[in-house]
Amino acid sequence: MRIVFTKKRISVLGAVVLLCCIVLYAGIGSAARKKFAGKECLDCHTKFADKYLGMKYVHEVVKEKKCEDCHLRHGIVPKLILKKAGNDLCYECHSQEKMGMNKKNVHTALKRGKCISCHNPHASPAAHLLDADIKDVCYRCHKKELFEKKIVHKVLQTQGCGACHYSHSSDQQNLLVKAETPLCLSCHDSGKQAFKTAHGNYPVQDKSCMICHNPHSSDQPKLMKESAHNPVVTGSCDMCHNASNGVKPFALKQEDISGLCQQCHSLDDLKAGGDKQHAPFEGGMCVQCHNPHSSENPKLLMERGNKLCFGCHPDKGESIAFPHAPVASGRGCLSCHMPHAAKNEHLLVTKETDLCFTCHEKTKDALKFKHQHSPFAEEMCTSCHNPHGTNFPRLLKDRTDKVCYSCHTDAETAFQKNTVHNPVQMGECTSCHNAHGSDEAKLLKATGAKLCEQCHGDLMKEVKDNTVHPPFAEGLCLGCHDPHASNNDGMILQGQSVLCLKCHTNVGKELQTSRSRHKPVEDGLCTKCHSPHQTKLQNLLLAQAPDMCLTCHKDLKDRMNKQNTHPPAAGDCLVCHKPHGSSEEKLLAQPVLGICSQCHDVNADSFKRAHIYIDASVMNCPSCHDPHASKDPKFFKENIHAPFAGRSCDDCHIVTKR
Repeated sequence: MRIVFTKKRISVLGAVVLLCCIVLYAGIGSAARKKFAGKECLDCHTKFADKYLGMKYVHEVVKEKKCEDCHLRHGIVPKLILKKAGNDLCYECHSQEKMGMNKKNVHTALKRGKCISCHNPHASPAAHLLDADIKDVCYRCHKKELFEKKIVHKVLQTQGCGACHYSHSSDQQNLLVKAETPLCLSCHDSGKQAFKTAHGNYPVQDKSCMICHNPHSSDQPKLMKESAHNPVVTGSCDMCHNASNGVKPFALKQEDISGLCQQCHSLDDLKAGGDKQHAPFEGGMCVQCHNPHSSENPKLLMERGNKLCFGCHPDKGESIAFPHAPVASGRGCLSCHMPHAAKNEHLLVTKETDLCFTCHEKTKDALKFKHQHSPFAEEMCTSCHNPHGTNFPRLLKDRTDKVCYSCHTDAETAFQKNTVHNPVQMGECTSCHNAHGSDEAKLLKATGAKLCEQCHGDLMKEVKDNTVHPPFAEGLCLGCHDPHASNNDGMILQGQSVLCLKCHTNVGKELQTSRSRHKPVEDGLCTKCHSPHQTKLQNLLLAQAPDMCLTCHKDLKDRMNKQNTHPPAAGDCLVCHKPHGSSEEKLLAQPVLGICSQCHDVNADSFKRAHIYIDASVMNCPSCHDPHASKDPKFFKENIHAPFAGRSCDDCHIVTKR
């Protein structure tokens, strides 16, 4: 059938196609929009929204849902990515100038820490986005107990820290909102009679209030500091100063401060019978240690505890690994020293040794020993120990050996040898010696083998059926060894060729008449073959023959493994050789014929026939045979004269039967 397209039909068909395209495009667009529609951050972070958006104070950018002002997008993988690190992000909106970072004093928490140390970056129930009540935030760094004593400054109770201090920075010390005295006078009217009376009519409005008062809290009335001078408390300022109505009311009545102090404080009472005086005390410099008005430290001291002493004795305040317990705790320096005067040197509260023994009672027991270390017996504890503390254990002034060498000067040189005993090398003299006293000579902790057992216990264990070197069995370690250092291996007193032969005289005599000597013996290396202590083998041998011999004669060992081995060589080398020295060549135990004839009957017809009836007494067996190993069944040497190899002696010799 033929279809005829008219103009009318074509226009209708075009309209239908166009309509289909529009519907299809709309559907695709709708699907695309549905698939790629973006989400708000809070669509996923619902817990965040529940936690923060209902709080009283919400960070403006959070309230406006401008999360990307601070964070970078992270997709479906949760990840905190800030646009900038630390405070730099906050400074994007809160300029450093506005925060006062250019002012003279900047809050340490801000200068060295982070804004989020105090503020919550999202929201908070507290003003200024503080993550807690302002006092609690401050108490994270400032000890709470110092601000909540018995009597608390009223303004601190009612208005908090912000009444007097800025949070971030100030041109005044301690971040004060204005200079100290004007700040106090903004509440305390210096013109009122009550104010004048309380201060003895002295013009204190020009002075620092904190000379006498604690601005936060105190256990004393009127916020007076913990320790207040009695004339200050009673308003009797004129005991030391000129009258309040004078030209110079705050001037002292006399220049000699110690003279003023002695009006109330008896010099004899302060000395307490001591004739050795503390330099500041002797010089009348009372105010070098004491505040004449008030202090937060006991007895009007300028600093608490050891800090006061370290002001003049800075070396005693240095950080060390081993501080003396009394210095580092309790009364500190005053545990051992008097503050003004004492009967003993260095202002010690009692005689040096007695003072040490008040804590170290057990150490005192060393005085009962038969032998005492001289410095200890003479009560010179500080000749070895630093009474304040050191970087060395047991409060020693230096490494143990260095302390010992300060007196035993000869020992330091004497111990500089090739081989040094490990405790000496490590500077641990007290491994063997008691530092204070001992019942043993030379302050040893024990004698003989018992002392050596402390370290060499495994070596000295008794093993059943072992052969033991007699000096070792008797615990005579020092008969062979130097306990400190030696120029010989094994820390022995002398070379082995001398030391061993002192007892083994028979070997020495044998060597004197020897024509040949075993190389280890000749080199003084007895321990190449023998254990100097104990072993399971006879004669203290380290191994049985031939294994012992083949540890050195490796070429022979290789041949014996690959060739026919002469049975005596495979058994005991000492059948043919002597171990130390011999009157024969090559350490032979006797002349060659005597050795060979032990196994080979030189009178047998077979022997004579094999040797073409040459008299055995004129033969040298090793000239033809290898006594240890050979490829040849008859142990002939590898290189043989051809006629000899063919047994054709008569090619060269006239053979006659005898």
